[in-house]
Amino acid sequence: MQTLDHFDPAHLNTVGATPADAEHDQPELADAKQKREFNKLQKRLRREVGNAIIDYQMISEGDRVMVCLSGGKDSYTMLEILRNLQRNAPVNFSLVAVNLDQKQPGFPEHVLPAYLDKQGVEYHIVERDTYSVVKEKTPEGKTTCALCSRLRRGSLYGFAEEIGANKIALGHHREDILETLFLNMFFGGNLKAMPPKLLSDDGKNIVIRPLAYCKEADIAEFSRLMAFPIIPCNLCGSQPNMQRQVVKEMLAEWDKKFPGRLESMFKAVTNIAPSQLADRNLFDFEGLEAKQAELLAGRIQAYNVS
Repeated sequence: MQTLDHFDPAHLNTVGATPADAEHDQPELADAKQKREFNKLQKRLRREVGNAIIDYQMISEGDRVMVCLSGGKDSYTMLEILRNLQRNAPVNFSLVAVNLDQKQPGFPEHVLPAYLDKQGVEYHIVERDTYSVVKEKTPEGKTTCALCSRLRRGSLYGFAEEIGANKIALGHHREDILETLFLNMFFGGNLKAMPPKLLSDDGKNIVIRPLAYCKEADIAEFSRLMAFPIIPCNLCGSQPNMQRQVVKEMLAEWDKKFPGRLESMFKAVTNIAPSQLADRNLFDFEGLEAKQAELLAGRIQAYNVS
């Protein structure tokens, strides 16, 4: 095989797997039809993750990727698909799973270590009592998401340096990206979402989102069939009046009433025309007259020459 330093669509097999891989990843399913449906779903997720990695060059030769594992369906799926692609990839990279134990009351500390030990995955459990900080600092009736996310991100970024990970993989999927887009438009007054690949503000970490092309429904079904030991988040998931939940329901309703709308919206996130918006920092509106004069002068010269 040709030596590569990054994922390449001509060399990465994202469509299927070898028989050995298929046997390794296959859960116990009821019948042949369910097995066929599972294989189709798994191949689709592999293809979408592989294409996202290719399109944004998320993983290169020698990368050490820290897979942030929360115990939810998204991060379990991300770890499983990355492990699968790792066996077939044209580049060598390592994976290390990291869970941040935020000391939430009732958190089942044994679940993730037991699962990861069984899978033979290298992992670390990082203990940080961010729960107490969030509960102390968040006023009654306010959502905890912003502060919790900031503290969690800081802890994970710092730990990535400690273990020599040069990429941090987060389990955000297509709907997460679209929800963030609308949240920022509705409540933040800006047009931004979650990029598939991001350089942290301090320049020390590169964050990747391998599930960026994946539908949440596919991830949920894959997680169900794989019977991942899901750990619910009691800190944020049960909060009332969460604007993200309102937006999630809005998108789900659109998807139900207008099939294909979410696909079109996500395509729009990747197909931006700065000149057709109104951000003066992104496009040189002031320079249009000068550009016009230059173009007109060029046309006159061409006309005179002929």
